[in-house]
Amino acid sequence: MRGTRIRNALIRLLAGATVGALAGLAVAQTAPTAAAATDSAVTVSGRGEFKDMKFTVSQTKDLTSQAVTVSWTGGTPTTFAGTQFNTDFVQIMQCWGDDDGTVPANPGPSRTQCQYGASPTTNRTSWPGNGQDDTRQIFYSADPTNYGQDNRYGAANPNAPGEVPFKSVDGTTITTNTQNNALFNYNTTNEIDFGRTGTNGTGKEFFEVQTANEAPHLGCGIPVTTDGVTKPRSCWLVIVPQGHLDLDGKPYADQSQVNAGSPVSSTNWQNRIAVKLDFNSVGSNCALGADERPTTGSELAADAMTSWQAQLCSVGKVYGYTELGEPDTRSRLISDASSTGLAFTTRKLGADAGTTAPSGTTTYAPVALSGAVIGFTIERRPKSGAPDDIRKLAGTKVESIRLDQRLVAKLLTESYRNSPWGSVINGTAAKGYGWAKNNPAGIASDPEFIALNPEFQYLSVAETPATDTDLITSLGHSDTARAIWQWILADKDARQFLAGVPDDDGMRVNPYYSTNADLNPTGIAFDPSSTDDYPKSDPWCTVPPGSDAPSTATQCMTDFHPYVDDMHSGALHTRRADTLWKSSWDALSSPQAYKSPGPQTVGSRFIITITDAASAARYGLQTAELKNTAGKYVAPSTASLTAAAATVTGSGVAEITPANATAKGAYPLAELVYAAVRPGKESKAARQDYAALLRYASNTGQTPGADPGKLPEGYAPLSSKLRAQTVKAANALLDYTGPASAGGGSADGGGTDTGGGGAPSGTDAANGGATGGAGTGTPAGGASATPSAKASFGGGTALQTTAAGNTPADPANPLRYAVPAGAVLGAVAGVGAPFAGGKRLSVETARTAVRRLRVRRGWSRSSPRP
Repeated sequence: MRGTRIRNALIRLLAGATVGALAGLAVAQTAPTAAAATDSAVTVSGRGEFKDMKFTVSQTKDLTSQAVTVSWTGGTPTTFAGTQFNTDFVQIMQCWGDDDGTVPANPGPSRTQCQYGASPTTNRTSWPGNGQDDTRQIFYSADPTNYGQDNRYGAANPNAPGEVPFKSVDGTTITTNTQNNALFNYNTTNEIDFGRTGTNGTGKEFFEVQTANEAPHLGCGIPVTTDGVTKPRSCWLVIVPQGHLDLDGKPYADQSQVNAGSPVSSTNWQNRIAVKLDFNSVGSNCALGADERPTTGSELAADAMTSWQAQLCSVGKVYGYTELGEPDTRSRLISDASSTGLAFTTRKLGADAGTTAPSGTTTYAPVALSGAVIGFTIERRPKSGAPDDIRKLAGTKVESIRLDQRLVAKLLTESYRNSPWGSVINGTAAKGYGWAKNNPAGIASDPEFIALNPEFQYLSVAETPATDTDLITSLGHSDTARAIWQWILADKDARQFLAGVPDDDGMRVNPYYSTNADLNPTGIAFDPSSTDDYPKSDPWCTVPPGSDAPSTATQCMTDFHPYVDDMHSGALHTRRADTLWKSSWDALSSPQAYKSPGPQTVGSRFIITITDAASAARYGLQTAELKNTAGKYVAPSTASLTAAAATVTGSGVAEITPANATAKGAYPLAELVYAAVRPGKESKAARQDYAALLRYASNTGQTPGADPGKLPEGYAPLSSKLRAQTVKAANALLDYTGPASAGGGSADGGGTDTGGGGAPSGTDAANGGATGGAGTGTPAGGASATPSAKASFGGGTALQTTAAGNTPADPANPLRYAVPAGAVLGAVAGVGAPFAGGKRLSVETARTAVRRLRVRRGWSRSSPRP
């Protein structure tokens, strides 16, 4: 029990600090998620020595916070000076501003308006660049045979380096120490310092595009008015190829060091290639004065709902959206349906232990088909002696890996030797950690993983808590977490591993996760069958080896493996290759503390996360092929999600369950999202509005595309049968003639919900709105199964929009107090709230406050963390 108490204390502190701070920091935007839009791809040719290169940007319109692919052909293979990039690589950045007129054939911005020069950290250990090629530093010299003389910016001393200033969209200008400026830093910049060109002359990078929510100093997507026309501010993606010439135009004389120079030096900037980026509007696109209909629930619906919101606003209807874990969404809909409104869930009300479905009618409508994925960013770092075909791929990204249930169980149970960092040092295990002594250091050296992914026997991975010993997971309860544990339990080998049976190579489970009470140090068996979160049960704490921190500065498992607040955040940090572990002790700070070392080193990144398919697609993550019940390894795709949806089981609200998804092509972690409404708790006007949303979701909302209102990438369109069910459910809401709404709204007929002994008197209206119980209505017969996008309300014309995203019912709030107030509340909650003792709603209530702020204020889910 001592271990349980320690675990609970750790999670209370973590939840209080994390949720409290996040509650004061707004993090969502109403601009719709954009999938890869092939019709807006742009290809541009290089100039000068790079005239044979062609660069393609996969998407240039309808952009939001996401990743785009930048690929190129016709390049010269990259060379290295030791481990540093030496010649022929590509640098990419995002910039704001009008055309500076310097290259008539390729309009682009001023170099002073580009987000570049913030990476790496001040500690350049193992970083593959010198002090100029990844900063804004330039050389000013009267002797062009040394370094080229910059034609504008330089130090007063002719032999000293200068810096190209950075000018923000609001006029703020940084002139010195730009690497450590207050506007962007190594944790938030999206610059790509080193894009490798392979032996075949091609290369590819995933570039994180940032809106004004993530990078206010760029202002991309903010509505601006020019000549009476208001539209979102466009920005630029700028590519600077670096070749084999020095800044003076001569070949490098010394091949042992890097002489490329900063891309914003005047010499290199002459070769820049600019591509215009058009953004969706940041802020609210909704009509002023419109009533907002609340929707709540599953993160799996977030990107789809965000897209649909924007289009439905154009006909005068505002739908709010509050992200919340599905178990707590169901609990809220049961207890407080009138304020919850429409809820997104993958299971019906009453499905959770300790809950009972409410009396009266609940109408369910399938709206989205997506699922959980294991996304990753892995780059190849060949071992000494690796075959030539492997060495030629050094620094390139691994596109696919295979994972089975036992491997994922090993990651989630913190069972790799280096997951409890410092518990085994030089072959000596700490007390109670003998089980870890002979376990693989991380998944990359696990024989089971290598058998499925043979190339990893030749790859070197620094197996620490910041790489391959754990999965980045989100805090809180969700149906996604439940599905993953159910998938694991569907496999015999995984079940035996959790029970304490070693795998074929002798690896053992971390006993704090053992389903065998005799092995579990807490004396209580871990029960994954009833788990819907990602517990961090191991109480291990220590001073990280090699940190030089004092003996009092211990870190624990939630420090080594921090939670993220949701799956979207996990995808973003995986794209940035940032595990959030503060592993570096800063003895010079006041007070002394651990700090983040920044993202992983270019060319040797290894980071994995559990996220949703839409977020993975949004940020261009590679995703694992997972073993399904049929024994096949299947990647998430439209076809595999659709195959899984055909295996749904259960009456009323049919579910996709990993054990029953037996089709060979079925993706095992697919999930079908339903919209649930309790019509007896809603006014007639609300039911009409929700019916309109369902009609839209069943029709245009199932058309894949990047435009506002379409179905983003990461979702599979619903089958015609499921769409027909949604239309029937919409009709049921329109035709409902049950009791008056609980909130005192307009009544459709007399009567009240009735039931006896706490049992529901109504029947789930999942397929056409079937109802039951005294006082409940029945749907009109013969409802059309043909989906229609026509709104059931009176419509209306969208009025002017506001960048602030406020309506008369949504007053402005004092943002400057949000973060400090949240931090104070979080500290109080961390000490007093029973977050880890089974009081689920205490955690989720705080998370709900964050999600509600996100949607109503129009902030981005990927905004910088404090």
